[in-house]
Amino acid sequence: MAVSCQTGLSYCIHPETTSGLRLDNLRVGCKSAQRLIVASSPATEAAVTAAEPLTKGDLVGSLASGCKPKEKWRIGTEHEKFGFELKTLKPIRYEQIAALLNGIAERFDWEKVMEGDNVIGLKQGKQSISLEPGGQFELSGAPLENLHQTCAEVNSHLYQVKAVAEELGIGFLGLGCQPKWELKDIAIVPRARYEIMRNYMPKVGTLGVDTMFRTCTVQVNLDFSSEADMVRKFRASLALQPIAAALFANSPFTEGKPNGYLSRRSQMWMDIDNDRTGMLPFVFDDSFGFESYVEYALDVPMYFVYRDKKYIDCSGLSFRDFMDGKLPRLPGEFPTHKDWENHLTTIVPEVRLKTFLEMRGADVGPWRRICALPAFWVGLLYDEVSLQSIIDMTTDWTAEERQMLRNKIPATGLKTSFRDGLVKHIAQVVVKLAQDGLERRGFRESTFLTEVAEVVSTGVTPAEKLLEMYHGKWGKCVDPVFEELLY
Repeated sequence: MAVSCQTGLSYCIHPETTSGLRLDNLRVGCKSAQRLIVASSPATEAAVTAAEPLTKGDLVGSLASGCKPKEKWRIGTEHEKFGFELKTLKPIRYEQIAALLNGIAERFDWEKVMEGDNVIGLKQGKQSISLEPGGQFELSGAPLENLHQTCAEVNSHLYQVKAVAEELGIGFLGLGCQPKWELKDIAIVPRARYEIMRNYMPKVGTLGVDTMFRTCTVQVNLDFSSEADMVRKFRASLALQPIAAALFANSPFTEGKPNGYLSRRSQMWMDIDNDRTGMLPFVFDDSFGFESYVEYALDVPMYFVYRDKKYIDCSGLSFRDFMDGKLPRLPGEFPTHKDWENHLTTIVPEVRLKTFLEMRGADVGPWRRICALPAFWVGLLYDEVSLQSIIDMTTDWTAEERQMLRNKIPATGLKTSFRDGLVKHIAQVVVKLAQDGLERRGFRESTFLTEVAEVVSTGVTPAEKLLEMYHGKWGKCVDPVFEELLY
């Protein structure tokens, strides 16, 4: 499995990292006398031309630089949510989003992130708030040491957002898909990066633009200690990603009625762009390692290059050509490390590798389920006994079986058939392993899995509960979901 020697050194190094925020850093108040405004940096402004061409070894080394000793492993949680007008339930416009961002910055001491004259996000320490293409509000949390800190961070964020949003007549909804409004009703966030994606996606799939504007997810970012550790965690999390999709399924409505799925969001991701999504069967090859992922990423078509605070449309072009100085839009230029980092952010499989692993397969839900998603994966991947149990359980699953689960679970959830049983039975085992793993960590974190434990004990997913209310007390109207899942 080791790819890893350059000039006799292992690719996996252990750089010093900044420790995660502690609870006393999670501010819910405190007005500052001065406010900082920072330029847009989603695509980090690397923007000097590379002095020397990057080699493939450089790219491999950049991934391997994420290796950390266990005591420096952290938990980074991200979640998105839909904003809507409390009186009309209509999606909020960009002007309302900007007012909300400005209000949070002023009241709670966040730095504004600008693209041109438009505010498009906020930063505070290692936390950031950003906007998805349809105005979905995303918190990217700091790297934290335990789940108590993670849930405190989520609570602090929701408090701050609600404090300002209510004054503007805005609420936020914890659902995996926009339940009521059509694509034409959704705001367009004024970001050049999204315009490039919006123009390219219809060329490679039918649901990419819809997914950009009408879905919300929750994900967790976790560390690895070595290349071998990365491989084990990558395989375990890919195999179980459909199980997580079933447990957190929470997107059964589209345009005011049931859409035929428990996780419509998960189903939509299968028709976006096959070049950059999916279950990555090559991860299970014996030879898989950092170098294999680099080879894969080099073949994923580009979206853009960021230069002089502007996005250059390179959609569909080859990063390999860029490495050779032959990119048609920038002839003679070579990529920087930041160009490579930006390219990696445009690759969106079920589990993504950067200098950490991102588990990306779950619908967002109420705040307790935002805390439950990282708890699920931390219990499985940060405990050696549970991780090995998952490896043992899934090692003989074939690529066809993993893909079958990915294909069927969005519609049938825990009731999906697998071998001689149901996915529900696998989920029961997996959740118990996650609980046990959390107990062994010694932070008293297993309570964060209470919501998920209820799902496996009853066999009823969050989406099925919503459908029951829709067909019952809601009188086949989706409007009550805006109150039911209001943050």
